[in-house]
Amino acid sequence: MRIDKYLANMNVGSRKEVHQLIKKGIVAVNDVIVKTPKQQVKESDQVTVNGDAVAYQKYHYFLLNKPKGVLSATEDRSQPTVISILAPQDRYQGIVPVGRLDKDTTGLLLLTNDGQLNHELLAPGKHVDKVYRAEIAGVANDATVKTFASGMTLGDGTKLQPAELKILSQDEEHNRSTTEIKIREGKYHQIKRMFGAVGMKVVELERISMGKLTLPANLKRGEYLELKLEDIVG
Repeated sequence: MRIDKYLANMNVGSRKEVHQLIKKGIVAVNDVIVKTPKQQVKESDQVTVNGDAVAYQKYHYFLLNKPKGVLSATEDRSQPTVISILAPQDRYQGIVPVGRLDKDTTGLLLLTNDGQLNHELLAPGKHVDKVYRAEIAGVANDATVKTFASGMTLGDGTKLQPAELKILSQDEEHNRSTTEIKIREGKYHQIKRMFGAVGMKVVELERISMGKLTLPANLKRGEYLELKLEDIVG
C-alpha cells in the first residue's frame, strides 16, 4: 500500500496533510526518509513520523456506552452521532456502529471498521443474543413472560422469534416494572413494539450485552474503551 494511504488509515492526518508531512522530510520507512507519497510500504515495515512509530492496525474495535440524544450513525448535519463521541485520533476510516440503538436508547454499542465482523454479528442466521434492561409503564407478569416466549406476531403482521423476559421488580402502586429481555433479532423499535402489543410502554431502555460482550459497570454514559477481536469473538 502507498505510504500516504497507510498514514491516513492510521489517522495521522488526511491525505493532503500526510503529503505535507512527507514534504517536510519527517516521514521515514525503516529509517529511510520518504521522498514521495507513492512509496509502497508493507504492514510489517517500521514507519515513523517525526521519530514517533506508527504501527499499522487494520481493524479497530470500540465498545461505547451510548448516551441518550445521540444518533447511531456516522454523520448528521444537525445532531450528534456516536462517531462524534470518539476522540479525533480514534476516528479511523470506515468506523461504523454495529447495528443501531434508537436515539433515546442507551447502553452497549460496538463501533468498528471490520466489515466481516459487523456482518457476522448482525446476520439473522448467526443468532447473536442481545440483552436489554427495560423500565416499563405497566405491570409485567407471568402471562407477559409466556407471550414473549411464544414468539409474537405484531399488529402489522411482523413475526418475531421467541424472546426471554425476566421480571426484576414490580410496582403495582405506581404501575411500573423493571425487566430484562433477551432477543436474537434487531427489528425496528422491536422491544418498544413488543411491550406496546401487550398494552405497556417502554420508559427507559438500555442494552447491557451483545454476544459475549457485557457493558462494564464502571463505563459511564458517553465513555468508550478499545477492544481486541478476541474480546468479541474469542
